[in-house]
Amino acid sequence: RPISLARAREKGSFLAGSSILPGNMSSSSTKKVPTAMPTAVNFAVGGLGGVIGWAVVHPFNTVGVRMNLATATGNTTGLGFVPFFREIVQKEGAMALYNGLSAGFTRQIFYATARIGFYDLIRDQVKKYREIDIWARLGVGVVSGGMAALIACPAEVSLVRMSNDNALPLSERRNYKSVVDAARRITAEEGVTAFWRGSLPFVNRAMLVGACQVGTFDQFKETYRKMGITGDLPLVFGASMTSGLLYSVITMPFETTKNRMAFQRPDPTTGILPYRSIFQTMSSMAKAEGVLSLWNGFAPYYLRCGGHTVVMFMAIEQLKDLWGRLA
Repeated sequence: RPISLARAREKGSFLAGSSILPGNMSSSSTKKVPTAMPTAVNFAVGGLGGVIGWAVVHPFNTVGVRMNLATATGNTTGLGFVPFFREIVQKEGAMALYNGLSAGFTRQIFYATARIGFYDLIRDQVKKYREIDIWARLGVGVVSGGMAALIACPAEVSLVRMSNDNALPLSERRNYKSVVDAARRITAEEGVTAFWRGSLPFVNRAMLVGACQVGTFDQFKETYRKMGITGDLPLVFGASMTSGLLYSVITMPFETTKNRMAFQRPDPTTGILPYRSIFQTMSSMAKAEGVLSLWNGFAPYYLRCGGHTVVMFMAIEQLKDLWGRLA
């Protein structure tokens, strides 16, 4: 039975972009062609989604960094996530969980913007030459993640230092006032290259995150859609939770290594840094503290990664949908 134009318009986006008239009767005046999102807007949407996600999970990141670095600062009490969380709130107040929030937002502005933006940009270019399957998505994720990490390294170093500063003895605290103050003092006291100290594990971790988070999220969405999950919210939630768990397990050792290298101080006598490379750091930690120390603080790390993945991708989907309605 023919569908009237008025009835078709009432159906909204379900018919958007499709001809509702048979054969040659189709015309540009009788169908709605979706407006392509400009590249700059796509980058901005990725960054804004990252910031929204980070606002939710920053306290988990603070606890995770503290737990991860606890053994490096001589704390061997072995507190679990909940007791560690409670101890921070009792000793320093709830707002201590938001230490380094400005650095976290700055990190997302650079990191999420570049990671999500470059992923979509590179994937669309690859699509011109080959089918986009799981291997293409993983490869694009690796490249876009590495590029984003190099851009975001200064914010990452500031974030790690500001998040853990209160855990140090008073005499050793850096007491950065803000991310701008941290950037200024690090440049003046240690040189610009200090921002990329530990960049190799950060870049390697980001390449894995790009593949295991963004790439697998893209793939899981397609997989779950084929399984019959079609609603936007359950589809995005299921795909993001699955990819968040996968990449948390795989990238945690690199997160631990990155934190140690970014947070370290030179030996006061020799001036030599204790951690000099990814595998030297991993090997030293495994020998001195056990292999499982590489996953120390996993619970808050997963809450951060899984939570951020869910909130970020749901925010991005909603922002893209909003753009589609307004454009």
